[in-house]
Amino acid sequence: MEALVASAVGVMTAAGIFLILRRRTFPVILGLSLLTYAVNVFLFATGRLALDAPPVLNKYEEVAYTDPLPQALVLTAIVISFGMTAVIVMISLSAYLSAKDDHIDMATHDNTDAPGEDA
Repeated sequence: MEALVASAVGVMTAAGIFLILRRRTFPVILGLSLLTYAVNVFLFATGRLALDAPPVLNKYEEVAYTDPLPQALVLTAIVISFGMTAVIVMISLSAYLSAKDDHIDMATHDNTDAPGEDA
C-alpha cells in the first residue's frame, strides 16, 4: 500500500512539474493543481495508512488510531490550493484577454542602443 501511494505521489509530482514547464497558461494551471494534489496525498499519508482505524484515541482500550493532524493539514491545504488556483485562473484570464493569446513569452529584449543615444 505504501509503495502504491509513494509512486502515485511521485507520478503526480513529475506530471505537475512537466506541465508547469509548458509555454501555455492552461497546462501551467493543471500542473499546479497536480502538484497540490500530490502534496495533499503526501500529507495525508504521513498520518499512517491504517484501514478501519478511528481518528481519535480510545482511553479504555489499546487500538490503532489514525493521526488527526495530517487530516487537518490536508483540509487546510485544499482550501489554500483552491484559493490559489482561483487567483492564478483570474491572472491568466486577464493576461489572455489583454494579449489575445495564452502563450507565455519568455523572450529577452535586446537593447543594443547605448543609454542616452537617440536613433
